[in-house]
Amino acid sequence: MEFADRIRDLAARIPTQLKHISTEEATKNALVMPFITALGYNVFDPMEVTPELSADVGVKKGEKVDYAILQDEKPIMLVECKACSVNLDQVHASQLYRYFSVTEAHVGILTNGIIYRFFSDLESPNKMDSRPFLEINLLSLDELSLAELKRFTKSGFQVDTIMANAVELKYTREIKRLIGNELNQPSDEFSRFFASKVYSGRMTQSTREQFIEITKKAFQQFISERISDRLKSALEHEEASVSTSEKQDKPEEGGREASAAPTEDEFHGFYIVQAILTQVIDPTRVTMRDQKTHCSVLLDNTNRKPICRLWFNAAQKYVSLFDAEKNETKVPIEGLADIYKLANQLKDTVARYDVPKEAAQLDTTSSLGE
Repeated sequence: MEFADRIRDLAARIPTQLKHISTEEATKNALVMPFITALGYNVFDPMEVTPELSADVGVKKGEKVDYAILQDEKPIMLVECKACSVNLDQVHASQLYRYFSVTEAHVGILTNGIIYRFFSDLESPNKMDSRPFLEINLLSLDELSLAELKRFTKSGFQVDTIMANAVELKYTREIKRLIGNELNQPSDEFSRFFASKVYSGRMTQSTREQFIEITKKAFQQFISERISDRLKSALEHEEASVSTSEKQDKPEEGGREASAAPTEDEFHGFYIVQAILTQVIDPTRVTMRDQKTHCSVLLDNTNRKPICRLWFNAAQKYVSLFDAEKNETKVPIEGLADIYKLANQLKDTVARYDVPKEAAQLDTTSSLGE
């Protein structure tokens, strides 16, 4: 099973497991250990995952961290666990914070089995930052979260790469948080910045309060309009795609789809097909329609009677043939002259479309008699 599938499978089980998990120990067994396993580490091998790793930290003796993930017998990640019912915003990773300073680990993880917060020492060496550089919520996974999480797998762990990426993640996350706060409740400083750009009058207390509301409303409208524009653009694109698909797939009489003009090779290929079929039908009944990716050769200018398709837009050229059920088979050709080798199949295709009415009626009668 691929990494992303393992994580998604673990996340999918969480909702049904939660009602049976009430303690920190149960959270470790049911959620955290499977998570570490999904990252590719063997939780039953103390050379890879050591539970209750202890050390003396300052005046404190026997400090323990719930799990230490090892590489070459050295800790690379420390994990402190809380019960799944705990709000991580209301706890402090005290043990993780203290132990972080006396190990070589550069990554500390605080988790309740659902949310995983990744910390490092980006601001001061060997001192864990107070804010995480990454947060993963297993109940709201997206492709970006999975891509970031993959960096911490056993096969993908590279401390230099993680630290370089952590700097960008940390400050991007913080800026996004600040933007969110300002959008929900603009600060006086934030609203005054915009007021100074659009208002030249005297800035009184009542004016500042008014601009706080104006700024909030302006940003909400801006975001709403951008979302609306994106949705409108996506819908128009989808409708255009559906319309194009219907035109290509739906059998229609007459007409020609808008596209670039056929190439010289496509014209020559069409003339060869027309010349071959001259032996069995009126050549004026053989027509051509150019598409973006290929050129269709039709009988009586209808999509219901495809004779072949010429795929000449790449180095390797193909001619598509159709069987009695109109299933398409691409045949590679080395040059245009190879089309002559397909003469019998092309004639057979036209014959299936061009059965005289009398013959068709006779065939039906014979079938019924049998």
